[in-house]
Amino acid sequence: MIGFLKKTKDGKSKPRKRAQPLWKRTGFKVGVISAVAFSLGATGWWSVRAGHVAHYTELAHDEAIRISANLGLRVDEVLVVGRQETAGPELLAALGIGRGSPIIGFDVAAARERIEALPWVRDASVERLLPDTVLLSVEERKPLALWQNKGAFALIDYEGVVITREDLGRFSNMLTVVGEDAPQHAANLLEMLGAEPELMQLVVAAVRVGGRRWNIRMRDGIDVRLPEQGAATAWARLADYERTNSVLTRDVNVVDLRVPDRLIVRKVGEADDGIIRTSGQET
Repeated sequence: MIGFLKKTKDGKSKPRKRAQPLWKRTGFKVGVISAVAFSLGATGWWSVRAGHVAHYTELAHDEAIRISANLGLRVDEVLVVGRQETAGPELLAALGIGRGSPIIGFDVAAARERIEALPWVRDASVERLLPDTVLLSVEERKPLALWQNKGAFALIDYEGVVITREDLGRFSNMLTVVGEDAPQHAANLLEMLGAEPELMQLVVAAVRVGGRRWNIRMRDGIDVRLPEQGAATAWARLADYERTNSVLTRDVNVVDLRVPDRLIVRKVGEADDGIIRTSGQET
């Protein structure tokens, strides 16, 4: 059941206001404190006499939680801020608490750890809002690119972390990066490519070569070979050249930028020993 899990619309919503919550009343506080103190005190006395401190301390803890629940400190609502991709049932299962559970006995640290282990969740905070509400705030991972490695695809975020390998069809318009170490370098690559927006629009994939540099696959099958050093400068040089000479609209299949201050173009049909390979054998 997830009927009591509610997602806020603007990320700033707060639990409903009550005119005079029971838990704020002086009599209620005194009752809770007295009941818990009596339980702890009585059980502590017996524990000392019997020499079973750990056992009776646990009993006292359980009794205190039971008393607090009987006095109204029970979970009635879970408010969620920041959830977009994480499914409600999955989130609630990780939270590990249901309606009617004692809110005092809820381990927020353990719940946070379980929630942050979910694929889409990057960071989370869990708070008790007495008397009956749990506030869950999540920061989800932001998709960056599709990663292809050994024939398998995955969605990665800006930190190179794999988010998911399932339901990738809706991300098919994202750039694909290829290579074993491509995720660790993908964010820097996309930042560099984005510096030239018009040229970036023509990019469909990027292949990591030898763990050192990138080959960029453009529309119409043109391969742009970037150098290991000075890749950003070379990419800007290609953008300038494209604006003045429209080289990418010509009958070419390779644009080599690995030689400083030079742009080498290979036309379709010309022999080439270095056509882009996704196996990582090119240098």
